[in-house]
Amino acid sequence: MRIVFVHPNYHSGGAEIAGNWPPAWVAYLAGSLRKAGFEDIVFLDAMTNFMDHDTLRAKLIELKPDIVGTTAITPAIYEAEEVLRIASEACPDAVRVLGGIHATFMYRQVLSESPTVDVIVRGEGEEIMVALANAVDEGRWPADRANIRGLAYREGTEIVATPAAPTIKDLDGIDPDWTILEWSKYIYTPLGVRVAIPNMARGCPFTCSFCSQWKFWRDYRVRDPKKVVDEIERLVNDHGVGFFILADEEPTINRKKFIEFCQELIDRGLPDKVKWGINTRVTDIYRDRELLTFYRRAGLVHISLGTEAAAQLKLDLFNKETTVAENKEAIRLLREADIFTEAQFIVGLDNETKETLEETFQMVWDWQPDLANWAMYTPWPFTPLFQELRDQVEVFDFSKYNFVTPIMKPKALTRGELLDGVMKNYRRFYIRKALFYYPWRGTGFRRRYLLGCLKAFLKAGVGRTFYDLGKAGYWGPQTKGKVDFHFDDTRKIAEAQMADWEASADKARKAAERREALRAQGKERAAERAGIPDLGVMSCGGSGHHHHDDEQVPDFDDVPDAAATAAALAKACGGGKEQMQEPAE
Repeated sequence: MRIVFVHPNYHSGGAEIAGNWPPAWVAYLAGSLRKAGFEDIVFLDAMTNFMDHDTLRAKLIELKPDIVGTTAITPAIYEAEEVLRIASEACPDAVRVLGGIHATFMYRQVLSESPTVDVIVRGEGEEIMVALANAVDEGRWPADRANIRGLAYREGTEIVATPAAPTIKDLDGIDPDWTILEWSKYIYTPLGVRVAIPNMARGCPFTCSFCSQWKFWRDYRVRDPKKVVDEIERLVNDHGVGFFILADEEPTINRKKFIEFCQELIDRGLPDKVKWGINTRVTDIYRDRELLTFYRRAGLVHISLGTEAAAQLKLDLFNKETTVAENKEAIRLLREADIFTEAQFIVGLDNETKETLEETFQMVWDWQPDLANWAMYTPWPFTPLFQELRDQVEVFDFSKYNFVTPIMKPKALTRGELLDGVMKNYRRFYIRKALFYYPWRGTGFRRRYLLGCLKAFLKAGVGRTFYDLGKAGYWGPQTKGKVDFHFDDTRKIAEAQMADWEASADKARKAAERREALRAQGKERAAERAGIPDLGVMSCGGSGHHHHDDEQVPDFDDVPDAAATAAALAKACGGGKEQMQEPAE
């Protein structure tokens, strides 16, 4: 039996500016399938190879697969659906499978809008995909699909979701097949070396309202650090990887295991062969201040911090549990440890103004990180914050949910003004860095890395791919009133998805009512034991006789000469000669 996986050909002007990223998902799925006896697995990376639809169709006709699988984050969902539509024409007898975070939570939307999606894998895909492949191989598909946990599909006019599959407890038992990737294609632009994205842990114990990782992975689980280093050593020795980024949302959560991981890298001499980076929280840097030089010896050279916003009010809204002062101190500590810092900011909330954008720039310049990134607030449609702000969401074209397109429109700004304000921040920050910092700060690796980051920005800017500026038609402040984000206004939330949201909201409301009733009962009983009537409980109609049906534990349904460089950079960010003459602030 032949299985063909396709990575959809979706591009935006965000993370791609740093290089081509290897699709780790296919390595993890292929590894599990091979372990189960499936050897005929082919991978088509349509994104990295810019494979058009005609080429994809011809490839599928040639390969004659029995299963075609693809995945999608939210902005790539329509392209993933198109992959399976093409598959329905090229190999109509193949089972067409879609996985990934968007389909996991929005399966009713996907199955409503895309009739050529046969089945959706919900959640961690390794074990579910093996069960599905076995059913197809043994002729039990589709008759046996109802018995496979973690699927969603259509049955007549109904959309069916089988019970959620349990999370994978033995992560160390997963052996990804990295040989399936064409490694010469995956280059980290700042260093010009091959890049990988291995995984040390899955899940997150925090519940940031704009994030979905904690919902997708559910349980927080950490692999044996030695097993992770084994994998990295193979990536370095077998595939020539020179830089990796841990895919974890926050690999420093488990301090003990992260220290073991770093020590294992040092013991094997890997920091001389490979450098790496992570995303983490400000609080962890603050906590590990005495260990930062140790982390640097282990090869950790780049940390992206989710500082998120300049104003403490915004931090509170996102439930980040950090303070502005802590953000500044964390960046200082990292700078002293010779670790490159990247400050991540979210902009474009409802209360964003020209003044708050200026405040964000002044703050980041005061903090002095090596890099700064302003991401447009993008409310994933399956996060708590989206549900809270749903009445304010005007754009349901998920292909634009890419952190570079202003999905939300602030009250005081047009979307064009918001984009222009963000580009003004980029221009000022990187022009100053290019002129006064990058060429003169440090020697050897530090200088090479910083100039490599600048090169990445320039490359994306000259190609007009940075922040999707070319697609939007933004060329500087003079065009802010003419930008066109090409939203597809015909895209709406499917009725089935809306009904599911309403049912989940009702379930959450009932659960909250039940918790409140239980608290009231506890207060009343405590008051009775003390011989004092609880007037507050009584006046609200509280009694010990309220009854609520028990709710089940929710699963997926619920829950890159200096003056010339600076001039080019200004143009790359949508500015012209006039921006170079902008007075220092």
